[in-house]
Amino acid sequence: MKLALLWTDILVWILVISLLTWGWVVSRSPQVKKQWHTVFKSSIAMASAIILLFYLFFTLLDSVHLRFSTQPTESTSEKVQYQEDMVSLLDLIFAHNIESTERTYSAPFATHEYAKSIVVDESGVTKQEYLPLKHVSQNDDIMMRSLFAIVTGLMISGFLIVLHILWRSRGNFRDELKNSWQGKTTLPWRTAYLTTIFLVVTFTWFYTLSYYYHVLGTDKVGGDVLYQSLKSIRTGVLIGILTTLIMLPVAVILGVSAGLFGGWVDDAIQYLYTTLSSIPGVLLIAAGVLVMQVMMDNNPGWFETTLERSDLRLLFLIMILGITSWTGLCRLLRAETLKISQIEFVTAAKAFGVSKLTIIRRHIIPNLMHIILISVVLDFSGLVLAEAVLSYVGVGVDPTMYSWGNMINQARLEMAREPMVWWSLFSAFVFMFILVLAANLLSDRVQKVLDPRNKS
Repeated sequence: MKLALLWTDILVWILVISLLTWGWVVSRSPQVKKQWHTVFKSSIAMASAIILLFYLFFTLLDSVHLRFSTQPTESTSEKVQYQEDMVSLLDLIFAHNIESTERTYSAPFATHEYAKSIVVDESGVTKQEYLPLKHVSQNDDIMMRSLFAIVTGLMISGFLIVLHILWRSRGNFRDELKNSWQGKTTLPWRTAYLTTIFLVVTFTWFYTLSYYYHVLGTDKVGGDVLYQSLKSIRTGVLIGILTTLIMLPVAVILGVSAGLFGGWVDDAIQYLYTTLSSIPGVLLIAAGVLVMQVMMDNNPGWFETTLERSDLRLLFLIMILGITSWTGLCRLLRAETLKISQIEFVTAAKAFGVSKLTIIRRHIIPNLMHIILISVVLDFSGLVLAEAVLSYVGVGVDPTMYSWGNMINQARLEMAREPMVWWSLFSAFVFMFILVLAANLLSDRVQKVLDPRNKS
């Protein structure tokens, strides 16, 4: 076994390290720390943050890929051969769902196939009947298994909560537990703990029953929909976060430069983002994806596995989305920079001969941070939805990659069947809806706290 990181895996872990570093820097600044404490004093913002961390957890599980050796070698001098397929930690956790592939559609918690099949009985008579599923328990003991899963989930979440209270209490565990239960803490930890309990218990229930049932049903080729929905989390989160981080430096540099330097610099940047804004975004993205697809088809030797090919297409799509989505934030930052550059402290800095780079670093950027942070959180949900739309029109991620957009694209034909196959579309909708709703609720709170115009 060896570690095999994809390009997007490397970017994900760089992002996590950067977030941890940024959190450490924030904790050392009393003023910034107070602002973020104010953000999370809202119970809705705290619950939304816990949900987003839950999605991030599954993204990280699916961002560690391994390759196993084909067979043990007899001598140490012999070169180890590895399998072509890569598996992530999430694949290992749901290995039973990957192996338990049915023949065709089945509804959630069903014991038989969704549609009738033609069979010939022992007497040679042809008839139609619902065939039983191969990898589903036929015993009707779902209540006992659900009770066991709920108790297990409560124990796991209780253990996590106790560890967190011990970390916060610093030796005064009983009083901290009492205050948390009564909601007397500075931050709404009771809401955070209840949200954690709900998420852990729900996932434990799904995971335990997935050994005996297809909890969210199966698709046309018998694949488990729950596994597909969880695998799609990584694609949605990557497009939402990495695209924003690619777009952000371009928008900040060009927007601030246009607003501060003026003259031909301002004219050139205005012409650039006006031209890009006048072209429909879908056309630019489609053109970029098609060029990328032709290049990949002409160079098949770049990839050892199908997963590497689909991952590179995802990386190119993220870059294309980032390159084409910076214009709105750039225009906003230019206007705000024009306003800030006329304020007294910036005028005084210019009069004392302070360089423009120093003015940008000490005066402009700090006063633009609330706009940048608000835009980052708002753009995240929009980009998650954009992936679904692009995959639906055929210019999104690779068709072999798990994503909510591909699930919705495949479900449009399933909805026309009789009887209607609804669970693939429903599962993709629910998982995407929860992620986007949590991001929007958190962004509303960030905007309310960090935007100076919202303060009385």
